Amino acid sequence: MHYEHNNCLNGQIAFDLSTMQTQPHFPKEFLWTKGEIHSIKPNNFEENHVLELNEPLIDLDGFFKGDQESIKNAAALINKACTSHGFFQVTNHGVDSNLIQEAEKELDSLFKLPLEKKLRVQRKAGDLYGYSGAHTDRFSKQLPWKETFSLAYNYRDQRAIIGSHRTPSVVDYVTSTLGEEFEHTGWVYQKYCEAMKKLSLAIFELLAISLGIERSHYRRFFEDGSSILRCNSYPKCKEPGLTYGTGPHCDPTSLTILHQDQVGGLEVFANNKWQAVRPKQDALVINIGDTFMALSNGRYKSCMHRAMVNKDKERRSLAFFVNPAEDKVVRPPHDLLVPRDEGTFCRTYPDFKWSHLLEFTQKHYRSDLTTLHNFFLWLPSSKFGLPLS
Repeated sequence: MHYEHNNCLNGQIAFDLSTMQTQPHFPKEFLWTKGEIHSIKPNNFEENHVLELNEPLIDLDGFFKGDQESIKNAAALINKACTSHGFFQVTNHGVDSNLIQEAEKELDSLFKLPLEKKLRVQRKAGDLYGYSGAHTDRFSKQLPWKETFSLAYNYRDQRAIIGSHRTPSVVDYVTSTLGEEFEHTGWVYQKYCEAMKKLSLAIFELLAISLGIERSHYRRFFEDGSSILRCNSYPKCKEPGLTYGTGPHCDPTSLTILHQDQVGGLEVFANNKWQAVRPKQDALVINIGDTFMALSNGRYKSCMHRAMVNKDKERRSLAFFVNPAEDKVVRPPHDLLVPRDEGTFCRTYPDFKWSHLLEFTQKHYRSDLTTLHNFFLWLPSSKFGLPLS
């Protein structure tokens, strides 16, 4: 088992695009060799040609209107996608297009800041919010070719408790770290998070319907949850074949709602092939994460995906990672358990707390394709002890 602890580079490397773009040699810290890339890809992997993924496009208009036939059709499409690769897109999702445009526009306010100001709000080891240039606060090799600003959001109130620390609301955090002149930016992302919360709870209803369980089961489980809004920038890269914007992985979280610009670069592993996701105007990308895979008793797959970089264009995206409250026990509903023999049922995963998986992925392990498996191997020797069941 390979654990990579969060080795901070103590400021030795900063993601300074103006410097790196003029370097004669590609920075070795960003290099993903063929051997390293192939070691985290499934067997029988086909790299030669990337097809376009024919993922379902779910129209949520009928769901919000209570049209039973539309709900039935949407649930069937979701079930097929999530048992295959854990990925779909939604339209008529109820999120104001003007708000999405404003949130995309405000990315300039963050990523065009001078490097010195970005580093003043740099993420600290173990934290989930702040600025990160190529994740140098966590890793020292195979760095992703990207910058991120991460913001904490709590479903219960205006103040979030994440990573055992009480953190400010989105607008308070932005203004307290970047200055009062960024109040508008903070409010845009506060409102964006509120819209994502509303959408996520609706999607959890559809996921429950698609699995044939009580409609409100997952909605109730997540309605006091916490989330992270991650603003991503993937700058132009003169050697895009040598690195990734984000390496192949599955999200350890429950659900990801992604808005991406029209540049493209997101790829999903489906049918034993990497397949490109064509950006669709007015659509939001949805993918299943490891935690929801456990909540579905393994019925739905955690989506394996990666982000490529572009030689000629910068790519931007907004990723909203949805999680339960930290003290929640991750356990599938009884209706999804398979009878094994009289009085017992087959479980794919033991119970665990989200806070334990969160600590594992933030402090002890770099999320990849086998995070859950390695988490359960690590858990008995951790301070948390054996799994809960």
